[in-house]
Amino acid sequence: MTPQLLSDIHAVILAGGSGTRFWPLSREACPKQMLQIVGEDTLLRQTIKRINGFVPTENIWIVTTEDKAQDTKFHLLPMGSLTEKIQFIREPLGRNTAPAIGLAAVYLNHLSPNSVMVVMPSDHAIPENEKFLSDLKVAIEGAKEDNLVTFGIKPNRPETGYGYIKIVNHMKTESKGLLRVERFVEKPDLEKAKTYISNSSYFWNSGIFVWKTSKILSEIQIHLPPLYQTLKAIESLLFQLDKPKELNEPNKLYELYSSLDPVSIDYGIMERSLNVLMVPATFQWSDLGSWSALDEVVDKDKEGNILKGNTIDIGSQNSIIFSGERLVATIGLQDMVVVDTPDATLVTPKERVQEVRKIVETLKQKGREEHLIHKTVERPWGSYTVLEKGEGYKIKRVVLKPGARLSLQLHRKRSEHWVVVSGIAKVTRDNETYLVHTNESTYIPIHTKHRLENPQGGFLQIIEVQNGNYLEEDDIERFSDDYDRI
Repeated sequence: MTPQLLSDIHAVILAGGSGTRFWPLSREACPKQMLQIVGEDTLLRQTIKRINGFVPTENIWIVTTEDKAQDTKFHLLPMGSLTEKIQFIREPLGRNTAPAIGLAAVYLNHLSPNSVMVVMPSDHAIPENEKFLSDLKVAIEGAKEDNLVTFGIKPNRPETGYGYIKIVNHMKTESKGLLRVERFVEKPDLEKAKTYISNSSYFWNSGIFVWKTSKILSEIQIHLPPLYQTLKAIESLLFQLDKPKELNEPNKLYELYSSLDPVSIDYGIMERSLNVLMVPATFQWSDLGSWSALDEVVDKDKEGNILKGNTIDIGSQNSIIFSGERLVATIGLQDMVVVDTPDATLVTPKERVQEVRKIVETLKQKGREEHLIHKTVERPWGSYTVLEKGEGYKIKRVVLKPGARLSLQLHRKRSEHWVVVSGIAKVTRDNETYLVHTNESTYIPIHTKHRLENPQGGFLQIIEVQNGNYLEEDDIERFSDDYDRI
């Protein structure tokens, strides 16, 4: 493909996941795509690297929700200058994949109706990049002829966690490696899955799609007319196209988007369209839909175990054991999954890993925090770790990178005591600025503007003791911030 051709191809990466299936390693604030589960980088950064260079970096679009956009940007900072060129499309809130893709199509249609969209989830494992790009070129050629194109994965086991694609005739090639899709099939029970694997007409649905921007909008107009009408209103709102007076209301975008039915692109479009082609994938693929999916993509020991982190095992077989700094010792496990983090531990048979989401739902119902964040939370300036929390107080360890500083801020419901454990802290408190050395402390009263900085070349570490009747992270008003946080 020529560079001119590639300039009309855009990669749309869906990154709005909430982090349930890989709990307790994944959390709502640290979903699966931000984890380094396989390979040498996180899944999201692997996805970007996979497509960058095939399309210009400025043609990479990340679609995520408003509440995850900032953390996602921070997550990309290690990619250096690439981060500045990648573009973001922010959903006011999550509404499943059809609205997310439709919103991306609105943005790209404004640039060029003839552009080709390569829609990719951000949390798939695809280790064979050259084969992926080769198959992608085939898909793009099919998309240019006004087809919706997807990738089918040849099943190697009777999988009940994936949807399936049935092709019209597996021996019939439409053109250049493209096969005509007869229908999409919902996730089957085990007996049906066994029949699918013995039938060469069935493939796993990869969830990766390629189409012209104008074509997907046309299909949405036909099959999801309410979504199409709302997208047209959003287009007017975003790009001032014959904008109705009522769209001047401040929260109109949120109101429009929240009115949409949450529907998947598979159910809303792919299962209904008559113009779907499939590329039989030559690349290895896994959507990492559960802990047991690691068996497909991670090397095992001679007993079939996957051991990661600080682990010791005696006599286990076909088990997955993940640990952090704390030692996890296992004896004689068979087909089990054990995942240990500082604040939560999961133990389950492999055959029941799909039920992990039920644990997350229960945590939400009980108002627990273990589904939201880890004890240690990474930030662009460093990190903080919640050491202890009780009635009216919270204790944190805060670590600042060399030269980093927090925002100029205040809290309306809590005060803070800072004790410097190592390094030198530069503290702004209202109109005064002063240094706090190791073994010294300072106090930040409630309703006081303040800022913490690390002016030195090493790491600054402090212990922060918060006191108040409300100690959550949203009790913060920022006046100035190096990272453009609100």
